[in-house]
Amino acid sequence: MTDKRLNFKEMCAEFDVTPRTLRYYEYIELLHPEREGRSRSYGAREIARMKLIMRGRKFGYSLEGIRQWLLIYENEGTEAQMRAWVVSADRQLGELAEQRKQLDEAIEELQKSRDDTEAALAKRD
Repeated sequence: MTDKRLNFKEMCAEFDVTPRTLRYYEYIELLHPEREGRSRSYGAREIARMKLIMRGRKFGYSLEGIRQWLLIYENEGTEAQMRAWVVSADRQLGELAEQRKQLDEAIEELQKSRDDTEAALAKRD
């Protein structure tokens, strides 16, 4: 890992999150910055965790799901975390595929409704 350290403001900017979001991630113990007085410092470990949190959010994981995955690493190590990730990713891929199917159906229905309405308007002209 690197010696890179970020302060609170830099962490928000680096990951494009609001201060409220970052504080919340700390509150629910996804992140554990070093504190000196009121200032926070995020080292390589916390930066890596934030990357995983952001990736998990992008893939549609709940914060609790992300927390459980991070805890596996802390308690059982890398291999256990990787195995848990494969199982979790398979489940999430299924959920995302179902969401895509539902979105495709909604788009199709909306497009038909829009086209029918446009046709009805054209008949009035």
